[in-house]
Amino acid sequence: MQTLIIILAIVALIIILFPIVLHRVYRAPRLVENITPESLDLRYAQYEIPTLKDKKLYAWLIKASQSNVTVIIAHGWGANAQMMLPLAVPFQQAGMEVMLYDARTHGKSDSDTFSSLPRFAEDLVSVIRWVRKKRAKQSIIVLGHSLGAAAAMLAASWRAEIDIVIGVSGFAHPRLVMLRHLDRSWLPSFLVPVIIRYVQWVIGYRFDDIAPMNRIRFISCPVLLAHGTEDQVVPISDMHLIVRNAGLDADIRIIEIEGAKHNSVRQFQEHADLLIEFIRAKLGDAHV
Repeated sequence: MQTLIIILAIVALIIILFPIVLHRVYRAPRLVENITPESLDLRYAQYEIPTLKDKKLYAWLIKASQSNVTVIIAHGWGANAQMMLPLAVPFQQAGMEVMLYDARTHGKSDSDTFSSLPRFAEDLVSVIRWVRKKRAKQSIIVLGHSLGAAAAMLAASWRAEIDIVIGVSGFAHPRLVMLRHLDRSWLPSFLVPVIIRYVQWVIGYRFDDIAPMNRIRFISCPVLLAHGTEDQVVPISDMHLIVRNAGLDADIRIIEIEGAKHNSVRQFQEHADLLIEFIRAKLGDAHV
C-alpha cells in the first residue's frame, strides 16, 4: 500500500510539473531595445499599437518622404524591433516607409500568458490595420523573419490586407521545428508526441492548420522566400518544402543567400536590392 501511494505521488508530481516545465522551456526570452532608429540617422516616430486582449505593441515608424508603400517587419522568436533594424535601412533608402514593432511578450511590448505563431499573426494583423487606418491608400509589404515569416504567411492566408509577403529564414511546419528541438538523447521518445499535443492544446490550433507549407495554398498575393544556405536552425529544405506545396498558380519566388545562417540579418540586408526589385516588379516602378 505504501509503495502504491509513493508511485501515485510521483505520478501526480510529474503531472503537476510537466506543464510548468514546458511553459518555462518555451517561454520567449525578452530582449529590450537599447537603441532607436535615430542611431542610424533614420527619422522615426514611436507608437503604441493596440492588439488583442487590450495589449499594446511598441513600434517604430521610419519615415520616407511622400511614400505610398509601407514595409512592416516582423521579428522572430525572442527577438525585437532593434534586431531587424538593419533590414529597414535599404527599404527607407528606396523611398519606402518602414514599420518595426515588438510582438506581445517581446521587447517593450505588453506581456501575455504565452507567445505562439497564431499570436504573432494576430499582432501583425493589428499592425496592418493600424497602418491602413492611418494611411488607407498605402501598399503593405510584410517582411517576416523566422517565426515572423510564418506569421506573415498565416496572416496573408487569413486574407489580411497584404500586397506582398517576404519570408526570411521561415520554417515549413511547427512540428518540424519541435521535432528538431526535441531531438535530445536524454528525452524519452514517448514524451515527444505528448509534448506536441500539449503545445497544440495550449495555443488552440493544430499545427497542420497553421503550418506555412499548408497555408501557402490560401495566399493570393505575391510571395518571396529568402533563405540562407548555411541555416542550421531552419534548414533551407524547409523553404523548398513550402514551394512544393504551393498551388500551380501561386505567385512565388525564392532566393538562396550563399553562406547566410539563420540570424544573418546583415547578410540579408546586403541582398536587399533583390527584395526591392521584387517589390517594384509586383507594384510597378511608378507606384514605388
